Amino acid sequence: MRRALVTGGGGFVGLAVVRKLRERGITVTVVGRHRYPAVEALGARCLVGDIRDPAFMIGAAAGHDTVFHVAAKAGIWGGDDEYYSINVTGTENVLAACRKQGVRSLVHTSTPSVVFAGRDIEGDDETLPYSPNPLCHYAASKIIAERLVLTANSETLRTTALRPHLVWGPGDTQIIPRLLERGRRGRLRVVGDGRNRVDICYIDNAADAHLLAADNLAGTASAAGEAFFISQGEPVALWQWINDLFARVGVPRVTRGMPLTRALRAGRLLELVYSFLHLRGEPPMTRFLAEQLALSHWFSIAKAEKILGYHPRVSERQGVDRLVAWLTGAN
Repeated sequence: MRRALVTGGGGFVGLAVVRKLRERGITVTVVGRHRYPAVEALGARCLVGDIRDPAFMIGAAAGHDTVFHVAAKAGIWGGDDEYYSINVTGTENVLAACRKQGVRSLVHTSTPSVVFAGRDIEGDDETLPYSPNPLCHYAASKIIAERLVLTANSETLRTTALRPHLVWGPGDTQIIPRLLERGRRGRLRVVGDGRNRVDICYIDNAADAHLLAADNLAGTASAAGEAFFISQGEPVALWQWINDLFARVGVPRVTRGMPLTRALRAGRLLELVYSFLHLRGEPPMTRFLAEQLALSHWFSIAKAEKILGYHPRVSERQGVDRLVAWLTGAN
């Protein structure tokens, strides 16, 4: 791997991948909708454009041996058109550009949401089937995108998909800020019995997994055509973890709760109201969010350990210490 293209390289995970690549001295180009000072400060080049533009992607892929396809529309709410155009059509364009320009390896950032089907998942592995009835457009579109990537694997273009779970750490612009904002406003509720365990993944570990996957594709290619769960390797008790973090940054603990059945009813009603009235923003509760907050969802990473040689180098405790230092300005 000498020249890498990173779609979505200005985002949280993408920027971490860029940083790891540049630490190796690899030439990096980032595709995004803007120029990113943080990317350019690392010595990477920014190409401003849209992955939904086939001609732009063909031009962007030229001269690269490896592509990290990190760009996606995330979230649990929004119209299906945008999720499909970015996550599916965008992925099709990335694949077509790789083929056209002779790119040898493609590492795709997927999500465990592709297998979440509204039940507890406790230590299951990659043999889990895709969800037959995903409750949000994000998961539905990412299922299609991952299938496209894995079926595109060939002798000339080796592909793999990573499923990092709940990526967090310094620089996070999604999960942690949203938790803290809701916590400060008293808008969080423990959904279910509060004993559910979930996987999390520190940002540096997620980035490490991407480079390990690219190294594998460029070498033995035993990861080609395969998907991998990526996490800390040990689930956390979700609500205890949230409350422990809150205590360290001066946010009130979450003590009030609601049964899952009630949260699901509220989520369904709010989805209907927001859709019918075309309300801006995101409903405070959806059915997908209710299940994510109440159910256990953690996975075996044995496959990633065996094939990729993945091990989380930053422990959960180390990661939380770094996160708290970043949040409190103590670093």
